[in-house]
Amino acid sequence: MRRLGFGAMHLTADPAVARRAVELGVNLIDTAFLYGGGANEELLAEALYPYPAGLLLTTKVGVARTGPQGEWKLDGRPSVLREQVDQALRRLRVDRIELLQLHRIDPDTPLADQVGTLRDLRDEGKIARIGLSEVTVAQLAEARAIVDVASVQNRYNLLDREHEPVLEACERAGIAFLPWRPVAAGDSGKRAEISTVAAQTGATATQIALAWLLARSPVILPIPGTARIDHLEENLAAERIRLTEAQLALLDRSAE
Repeated sequence: MRRLGFGAMHLTADPAVARRAVELGVNLIDTAFLYGGGANEELLAEALYPYPAGLLLTTKVGVARTGPQGEWKLDGRPSVLREQVDQALRRLRVDRIELLQLHRIDPDTPLADQVGTLRDLRDEGKIARIGLSEVTVAQLAEARAIVDVASVQNRYNLLDREHEPVLEACERAGIAFLPWRPVAAGDSGKRAEISTVAAQTGATATQIALAWLLARSPVILPIPGTARIDHLEENLAAERIRLTEAQLALLDRSAE
């Protein structure tokens, strides 16, 4: 996969940004049922179908409007997961979802039931690979005892490294780590260390934050999202930035 993907959560009724991402060589696009109750999946299909060879669309299930008042809640019951996967196949116009991620672990449903359902769906040919989102090291280990885990999508960026242990676990196991919120929006440019490196390289603070992620670990595949083509192009240009050891050491201190 290309090291920088595209998070589709912010897409509006105009899918031009998604089309431009593919034109620029992005081959990993992340969506979820939660994003508009499936509307985001439909938007991507309308924009990109028939999909170009090599494009991986990943979606997420496990959040549903099943709260007492019809509100969104974590819901990993096997029947809900199965229904959401079937709906995603229809909306995305595919026979198999190449990467299906569990959006969150539902604390009211045994993890083995949630992951076991995704394993069964994989065995039925509806899913190719299984991923998890917002998990702990212990949850990742428990899930891996049941099924192969291809990816983990946890919150992680230059200024927020709470899930460093999970990243390290992914590195040891060769699991792709897709940080959501890969840029601390509005905060990166306020840190002196980031501003200094940005000035040295002629880059923006956002680009420095993405370049740091790419240098941090080979298993990291950031998925920055935007609704603007200029921001998309700015993000992808971060791949060309090569940070020196001194710059990386300076940036590492920005989270202290």
